[in-house]
Parts: sequence; C-alpha cells; structure tokens
Amino acid sequence: MRKFKVLTLALMLASMLLVMLAACGGGSKVDYDNLKIVIVTSGSSVDDGSFNQDNYEGIQDFIAAGSGAKVTAVTSDAISDSWRDVEAVFADYDIIVVPGFQFADISKLAIDNPEKYFILVDTNPTPIEGQEVFDNIYAMTFKEQESGFLAGIAAAMESDTNKVAFIGGMAYPSVINYQFGFYAGVRWADANLGTSTEIIELTPFFDDLGIVENVRGNYVGAFGDPVRGKQVAEALINEGVDRLFVAAGGSGLGAFNAAMESDGVMVIGCDVDQFGQGVYAGGNVVLTSALKNMRINVFRQLTAIKDGSFKGGNYLLGADTDSTGFVSAQGRHSLSPATVTAMNDAFARLQSGEIQPPGAFFAGNLG
Repeated sequence: MRKFKVLTLALMLASMLLVMLAACGGGSKVDYDNLKIVIVTSGSSVDDGSFNQDNYEGIQDFIAAGSGAKVTAVTSDAISDSWRDVEAVFADYDIIVVPGFQFADISKLAIDNPEKYFILVDTNPTPIEGQEVFDNIYAMTFKEQESGFLAGIAAAMESDTNKVAFIGGMAYPSVINYQFGFYAGVRWADANLGTSTEIIELTPFFDDLGIVENVRGNYVGAFGDPVRGKQVAEALINEGVDRLFVAAGGSGLGAFNAAMESDGVMVIGCDVDQFGQGVYAGGNVVLTSALKNMRINVFRQLTAIKDGSFKGGNYLLGADTDSTGFVSAQGRHSLSPATVTAMNDAFARLQSGEIQPPGAFFAGNLG
C-alpha cells in the first residue's frame, strides 16, 4: 500500500510538472536545434530595403550562426487586421516574428499558445484583461527620436539652401518619433552649431491619423506607394528643399528617385543603411541613414530562445544598447568630417541621457 501511495504521488508530481512546462513560453514541443521561424510582414515584403528587411536579416544572421533554424516569410495584404494572417499560419512554427504596430493583437494567440515564442517589433502587445506583459512575447519599441535627432543635425549642417524637410509614410508613433526628433535636431543645430535652417511643411501632404494631434509634417499616407512618395518629394524640392529625411518604407524609394532627378538634393535614409538604394548614374543621393537596429535585437532574442535565456516583456531600446544611431562607416555616407564629429558628440550625449529628444508621447529634454 505504501509503495502504491508513493507511486501515485510520483505520477501526480510528474503530471504537475508537465502542466507547468506547457504553461511557460517555450514548452517541450520545441526542437531547439531545428527551430522553425516564420516572419509575417505587411505593407511591404522582406525585401523592402528598409524596415521589414532589417528584421528578416536578423533572422538570417541567426541561421548563418549555425542555429539549424529555418525561416519562412509571409506577406500580409492587410494593415488593420494583419494579426489574422499570423493566426492562419503560426501553428506550424516555433517562433513568430512580426514587425509592425499592426500586429499588436497577437496577445490572445500568445496566451492560447504558451509553447510558441513571439518577437513583436515596433509596438507593445494589446493588453488583455489588464495583462500587459506576456511570458512568451518579447516586444521591442525604439527611441526613434534619437536617430531622428541625429538626422536633423546632419540635414542642418549639410544643407546648401538651408531648407530641409521630413517625409513620413503614415503618422504612427514610431514615424512621429523620427519626425519630432528630426525637428529637434535641426533646432539644436541652429542653436548650438551655427546653422540657420527652415523646416518645410506642405499642407496638401498632412496625414494626421488622429494618433497625435497636430502632427503635421509631409506624409505619403502609405508605406508601399513610391509613386506618391515621389510626388511628395518633388513638391518639397520645388520649394527649395535640398535635404530630405525619409521615413516612409517602400514609399520612400520614390523620394530617392526624385532626389536622383534633381540637382544637389540628398536624402537621409531610415531604419537601415540605405546607401545602396541611393546609387544612380550620377553618384549617390544618400547623405547618411538614421538607424533603428532591429536586426541585432531580433538576432539577440532568437539566440536567447535557443540558449534558454529568453525573457518576455515590453522593452524600450535606445542609444545605450546601440539600438539607435546613424551610419558613419567609411564609404557608406557622404557627410563632411565636421558633421560626423558633431553627430558623434550628440550620440554620446544621447547615450548618457544628457539629451533626450521629444517623441510622440514624450516632451523631451535637450539639455
């Protein structure tokens, strides 16, 4: 009888352990040596030369490091309900990478599927019954205003006409962060670096979607419309703008084309090093690129999943973790040495917290 009781107790403990494992992110169903990853994007695909591609390349880096993982890329045609496309495909994968605010509603999928891992980029998950943090979702948002601030310094110092402008895709928080940071960088350069710059905004291109009142700026209204992107850029160039900071995804490629067809106009790329997109017969129109280092952070979290150190949560990333910045590598920019020096100095101040540019939901502190 005593042996029977001991055996029964052992079976009960084993059953409890299995339940506990199933309740934690990364349960026993995951083969960590052969991870199956899916990346679901919307607005544009993983070869957009910008936001989505940077996330995809973080996965490719993880695979190249010998992880044994495989990845599938899925493109959603939706914006508002993109998470539904995740719901349609996620069952076959261990890790789901979803870049964009439109995937915030994956929260329920995460709760119902605790053995799956979710890497959510550019937004926090939608709360469910007061729960804001999920054990199996690593949500990363960025201080884009820091990189925008650096772009503003570059535009102000390098402009020949003293007229600069920002072009955004859609007025969502991450893009607004870039815009507000850019404006602050221009004004900071004017106050501290001897520049005198006019920021140009054209009313036909305001696209305030109600997320932040009076956002203004020059918005294309889409992330995948290069024709419209070119029209916005041409209108600004006709007003004398010669330095454009473009945070518009695939729409931004139209602005690049407008710069290529105009004398003396240069663009500042966004999210990733876009120097390659600036090449044309006359040279290169990319001045530098403002960075949001998703690639390295996606790689970091995939590595954490594989080695068992993954910790879900909502994380705001900035200069202190090298998650923001600008391109200064030789041969990948057209900045003057004086501008690079000024931007490096500003970046150090961002890292220390001395300068905190304004963002969509942050008033800022410029020291």
